[in-house]
Amino acid sequence: MSAAAAPAGLFDCRDAYVRTVEELAVQDDRIVAVVNDSVGSSKLGKFRDRFPDRLVNVGIAEQNMVGVGAGLANGGKIPFVSGASCFLSARALEQIKADCAYSHANVKLCGISSGVAYGELGATHHSIEDVAWLRAIDRLTVIVPADPWQTAEAIKAAAAHDGPVYIRISRMPVPELARTDAIFHIGKAERLRAGTDIAIITNGTLVHHAVSAAQKLEAAGISAQVINMATVSPIDTEMLAQAAATGAIVTAEEGLAHGGLGGAMAEYCATHSPVPMRMLGFPGFLPTGSAQWLMDRFGLNADGIMAAAHDLLKVKAR
Repeated sequence: MSAAAAPAGLFDCRDAYVRTVEELAVQDDRIVAVVNDSVGSSKLGKFRDRFPDRLVNVGIAEQNMVGVGAGLANGGKIPFVSGASCFLSARALEQIKADCAYSHANVKLCGISSGVAYGELGATHHSIEDVAWLRAIDRLTVIVPADPWQTAEAIKAAAAHDGPVYIRISRMPVPELARTDAIFHIGKAERLRAGTDIAIITNGTLVHHAVSAAQKLEAAGISAQVINMATVSPIDTEMLAQAAATGAIVTAEEGLAHGGLGGAMAEYCATHSPVPMRMLGFPGFLPTGSAQWLMDRFGLNADGIMAAAHDLLKVKAR
């Protein structure tokens, strides 16, 4: 499925991904790519042309693809294994668990076109369960970057990290976020806005919507902090504690409302600092429709986040 050019001011994170992998490959001949007949959707055409002997296309065989990646890692390579996240995470879940995580194979799993980016293709192509599934696997790092800069930094960090990593890379156009402290570390969250009344914790394609929601809340006299929790596993418990100190938390993610980022936050709060929460995400099986229609229908936008915050603040005030 080809994608149209992103509108002005918006960017496709796949471009940052492939550019960074190619830059790393120039510097380190251990960098290789493994794909499942997805050179086009992963945008690895230039990588294949520049490094024809360092790209393995296994065809539509995700379990084999992850196994090949693990074998290359065991041979001293640093494989970036790329495929549509709905198929990479679901079809190869056992291989991700056993061959990568439990075996501590140095594989970098890149779930392309995550969430509901393939909306019109229906439920088989929705990738809304991947974060919930994969953060449940011990010894697997899970990262959901928010924009091109963070995608590039996550790829660099993953390459330098000793162990398996899953990086969720969207094809949905997003803006570059405004930052005052542009530093990315695995396991460390990024506070984009300070606030004392409520915390909005989010990642991926929802981050810029959360910032917009916080700006609207500020106009209404509500101080909302925004936390970009790009690393879901291991999660930044210090930042979670600071968020809980506001007494109200909204989580928002382009995935299941339970089990992923929202689930991780709820687990922390239940055992450390109970506070009222609202977890925004998809409820489960979804209808067919464009990504934008699906996001709007389930309140995964600035207005939906703002409405959840207003509702939660009423609970907090009781």
